[in-house]
Amino acid sequence: MASRRKGGATDEGAKPAKLNKEAWRKTTRLFRYLRPHLGAFALGMLCLLATSLLSLAFPILLGKLVNAESSQGFWSAALSDLTNIDSIAKLLILVFALQAAFGFARIYLFGLVSENALANLRQDTYAHLVRMPMLFFARHRVGELNSRISADVALLQEGMTTSLAELLRQIITITLGITLLTLVSVQLTLTMLATLPVVALVAVFFGRWIRKLSKQVQDRIADTNVIVDETLQGIQNVKAFSNEAFEVGRYRSSVLKARDLALKGARWRGAFVSFIIFCMFGVIVFIIWRAVHLKAQGLLDMGDITSFLALSIMIGASIASIPELVTTMLKAVGATERLMDLQDGEPEPISLTPQTTPLPLKGEIAFEHVSFHYATRPEHAVLRDVSFTAKPGERVALVGPSGAGKSTIASLVLRFHDPVGGRITIDGKDARDYDLSALRHRMSIVPQEVLLFGGTIRENIAYGKPGASMAEIEAAARKANAHAFIAGFPQGYDTVVGERGVQLSGGQRQRIAIARAVLKDPAILILDEATSALDTASERLVQEALDKLMEGRTSIVIAHRLSTVRNADRILVLDQGRVLESGTHDELIANTGGLYHSLSRLQLSEA
Repeated sequence: MASRRKGGATDEGAKPAKLNKEAWRKTTRLFRYLRPHLGAFALGMLCLLATSLLSLAFPILLGKLVNAESSQGFWSAALSDLTNIDSIAKLLILVFALQAAFGFARIYLFGLVSENALANLRQDTYAHLVRMPMLFFARHRVGELNSRISADVALLQEGMTTSLAELLRQIITITLGITLLTLVSVQLTLTMLATLPVVALVAVFFGRWIRKLSKQVQDRIADTNVIVDETLQGIQNVKAFSNEAFEVGRYRSSVLKARDLALKGARWRGAFVSFIIFCMFGVIVFIIWRAVHLKAQGLLDMGDITSFLALSIMIGASIASIPELVTTMLKAVGATERLMDLQDGEPEPISLTPQTTPLPLKGEIAFEHVSFHYATRPEHAVLRDVSFTAKPGERVALVGPSGAGKSTIASLVLRFHDPVGGRITIDGKDARDYDLSALRHRMSIVPQEVLLFGGTIRENIAYGKPGASMAEIEAAARKANAHAFIAGFPQGYDTVVGERGVQLSGGQRQRIAIARAVLKDPAILILDEATSALDTASERLVQEALDKLMEGRTSIVIAHRLSTVRNADRILVLDQGRVLESGTHDELIANTGGLYHSLSRLQLSEA
């Protein structure tokens, strides 16, 4: 099932040539997160340069130490005397001390810059994600999005915090090291450089191939996360259908595919590292062979050979470490591309600034010849030329068979979607002309399946009005007929409801949702089959709370049980996206040839 993921990155990897150029372009957008910390970054680069220079001083001083002969006493020796063994030893100790100090500063400064940048990146990505329209979430699975926020940021963190600085240090070491090699011996340097172009060409080839594999592995891991997320969210269905074995098999298949792809990448990385190691030691042996010949000719002494070999080993080690560092950075580039893809999505025009003054709404809703189809199914019309008006404070019920378009009308009122034809007005003004945050702030919904967050009852009720006082929360709970059962818990309002509210019954969850709506004090209320899944006793308590909640508010009531909408001011009967009948219960039931009468008789016979 995970392979059916829409909008994922699996399909994107099919065009590596285009992807490479686009990925690097998107990676450069990370610099806007580094810009506020350029001072610390520049200081870190200076420390990086200092540690690189000091590390290269070691082989040069080592060569001088081999050639030094005189000794005047360790404490009395001058640091400037490079012919004195004790002077060179003191210089080496000083070099190591400075390198340790600059190394600490470098690691801390790069950590400071990268962690601050990543914190801002996480916040921006999450803030952008929660403002995306409902269509986006219809096309992307929760597990996939969660993987992007967690796994991809982790890859980027590794690249920015450690690998980037280390890669820069190795490049500096190689560049300056080759310069010093030239000063020691041009002949030996040319001998060593004769092999580097071959290594560089192979590195480019391997790097591109490994990056492609790494991105595919990330996609497979995202698929496995999707399966885990789906299974755990629907664990009740899994157990009810006794499909544990099926889910384990599905997860095993996905994990094994990810493993096989990762092993393929490991083989290629292993081949790359092995090739580099072979080249490095081959170059060292070749250099020693050439150096022995030059010494025999009197062109080099032991100090020069020692310095050259030490520098060559450092450069070789740097070259050997670059492939792994490049691979990590390429993974970070792929992760950055995905995060930027999330940020490139067009969000809803939602303000993240808290609403201080409520939007003055009377609550009149008018549908004017509204037509609608979902973007994912343009051939299937959900609503066809729907027109009706809900006056301020009026209760309008929507009834009809499944698929008639009832919930779609609620989604359009909340502006989860906009109509493709006609328009919706609120208080005579096109709903699209309102500030979306301000408009939704004056609306509330009590759904059939209530989602409670995993915190306390108090926190879940306060979600309707963040920052509400305990007195306001308790007053809302009393209006929702919830205070009695809440007070019966040992922890009262501080009772933890569990993941998705599993510690509470359906009726209790429903009343918590009603209390949340009461606290929000909306002008427009939507009840989406709020009592259809409850037993008779719970339904009576919830219905009483709903009746209190609907007082003085424009209410759109979606109902399956017609008995719950008898007292509605107007009932709209929908079928196949059209309004077939409109009127009060008594008016509609009197029409013996109408759909409402037919549905009513059907429910009475089933009862």
